[in-house]
Amino acid sequence: MQSDGTVPNIVDRTVQQALLQVMEPIFEPTFHPSSHGFRPRRGAHTAIAEATGYLKDGYQTVVDLDLAKFFDRVHHQRLLARIAERVKDPRIVALVRLMLKAAVIMPDGTKIAVQEGTPQGGPLSPLLSNIVLHELDGELARRGLRFVRYADDCNIFVRSERAGKRVMTSIRGFLETRMRLQVNEEKSGVRPPDEVQFLGFSFRCTRGEEGDQVAVFPSGKAERRLRRTMREMTPPNWGRSITSCMEGISRYLTGWISHFRLCTPEAVQGLCVLDAHIRRRVRAIIVRQKKRPRFLYRHLKAKGVSLRAAASCAYCGKGAWVKSNRPAMTKAYPPSWFDGRMASLKAMWNGLHQAQVSTQLVLEF
Repeated sequence: MQSDGTVPNIVDRTVQQALLQVMEPIFEPTFHPSSHGFRPRRGAHTAIAEATGYLKDGYQTVVDLDLAKFFDRVHHQRLLARIAERVKDPRIVALVRLMLKAAVIMPDGTKIAVQEGTPQGGPLSPLLSNIVLHELDGELARRGLRFVRYADDCNIFVRSERAGKRVMTSIRGFLETRMRLQVNEEKSGVRPPDEVQFLGFSFRCTRGEEGDQVAVFPSGKAERRLRRTMREMTPPNWGRSITSCMEGISRYLTGWISHFRLCTPEAVQGLCVLDAHIRRRVRAIIVRQKKRPRFLYRHLKAKGVSLRAAASCAYCGKGAWVKSNRPAMTKAYPPSWFDGRMASLKAMWNGLHQAQVSTQLVLEF
């Protein structure tokens, strides 16, 4: 296995894909409905839909479980035993064993023997992880717990903090003694919904006339990551046209809102704030591209800005970031100027929610 770490090469990927096509039809029907990671017709959106349903039903204390270095700590014999229970062809089991035991060849030629863990980055890795964690799903279901699992990230929903602590203690013991896996103590805990960040989403529960209501937002971490990406896509030394910059931003935002389209109307105000921040970054690029205050002054006059406002912006003595939010720049480049030129998170969210809801969001329990 040629690797930078444990990422398989193209030959390994081809063999893993062949194994996946044989093994997935055998194991997929046996997986629990609350397992959503790397499965056909399931994903992050179905996981969030199920979690929202549990919160609406009053299970508003979350046992947030995260496994520490899960892919590096999978016990080979336990995994192979689970595979052998359903795969009757010993050649398949032997091939999986060879892949698990294959030494990792580092870029400098050093070979590292593998004693535990599964190869990451290949087509077969997600299926192997679901086979391992199917035992956890079965234990949670046996206890009658409501849970949502996506790969090694699992949330269990209970009615009280006391019940949550009890479940956390017992499940930690089960994972460590029975499955030989470790819980990431820093990321795990018993939390209220508004402190949980699950697959990039956060929740806020309120009680109204029609019962418990759940608002879904992008998590704080997801928003910070978006802002960081926008900084990288709008650098101070941007040397190409502003049109190419906005096209790149639009492509990224389209993918971002596709993931976060499950956000509820309560999140729209936050999307507007993000839109305003992105527009300001584009205005800052325009300011920098004018290079000199007198060039910016002439440009603003040509855009219909009054002489006084143009001079106040161009000659204010501040940097491009401050100038980008001066009245002259917001008048020359108002939000309407960006319509049709750059994607808007709010506009795309509205468009997605006017269209027919994706069938992926409909679950039957």
